[in-house]
Amino acid sequence: MIDVLIEKIKKTNAPIVVGLDPMLSYIPGHIQKKAFAEYGETLAGAAEAVWQYNKGLVDAVCDLIPAVKPQVAMYEQFGLEGMKAFARTVAYCKEKGLVVIGDVKRGDIGSTSEAYAVGHLGKVKVGSNAYYGFDEDFVTVNPYLGSDGVAPFIKVCKEEKRGIFVLVKTSNPSSGEFQDRLIDGKPLYELVGEKVALWGEECMGASYSYVGAVVGATYPEQGKLLRKVMPKTFILVPGYGAQGGKGADLAHFFNEDGLGAIISSSRGIIAAYKQEKYASYGEEGYADAARAAVIDMREDIAGALA
Repeated sequence: MIDVLIEKIKKTNAPIVVGLDPMLSYIPGHIQKKAFAEYGETLAGAAEAVWQYNKGLVDAVCDLIPAVKPQVAMYEQFGLEGMKAFARTVAYCKEKGLVVIGDVKRGDIGSTSEAYAVGHLGKVKVGSNAYYGFDEDFVTVNPYLGSDGVAPFIKVCKEEKRGIFVLVKTSNPSSGEFQDRLIDGKPLYELVGEKVALWGEECMGASYSYVGAVVGATYPEQGKLLRKVMPKTFILVPGYGAQGGKGADLAHFFNEDGLGAIISSSRGIIAAYKQEKYASYGEEGYADAARAAVIDMREDIAGALA
């Protein structure tokens, strides 16, 4: 699947993944009103609003981008109805030809980790049959329980030709409380990066591994170091836009071939209509505002890489 992602990045000339992280506060009033009229102010109503919102966004940007990244927590908050909307969103995005990165940040051990890996990337056996659960192409994985928490995901990646992005240096302000701690003279995130590169050698695509890394745009110097530590690792870079990352911070995340990274933006795109720059689109034009934000992001990244 990493080869498919790279091919789509080349085709769109946009190393961009749009985070589908819906909050009710982002969803325009007319969408909420229609959903609540049908299902009431219930979990089902909220899930319907999320689905319709996502559908409008995907329809507006699917020809511009290679991938989307739905954050599962934004769906889980609405219980079973929210998870139905998550599954429906994943399926619709794949119908539209998009690579789906499930932002699930799972991290556990033993049979629990195996179940997470099967549920999101692989097939679960039911009697003599086998079924995909949520059926994402990639998922994010928390490695801080150690190798036995990651190994089940790598196993499924090999079986299904799918991929993972392992948290290495995250974009949040307090990430350094643990990730920057020095161990034998190196920060912990660098040691994790070395491990990611090692894991990646087990399942290589044509030029990059199925085992990727997450490194925040808000830490460009660390990104520069980790790019050298993980030369064959594709880096998922969150933190662009609303979290403060900008195009000028991104060059070091890429390799000399112009590949090696995909930049994530969530509310900066899906809630673009709330920004002054795109306010003229209004709530009714939220999807068009998102499209304009993607185009601006693409140009910003291209300028940084020129």
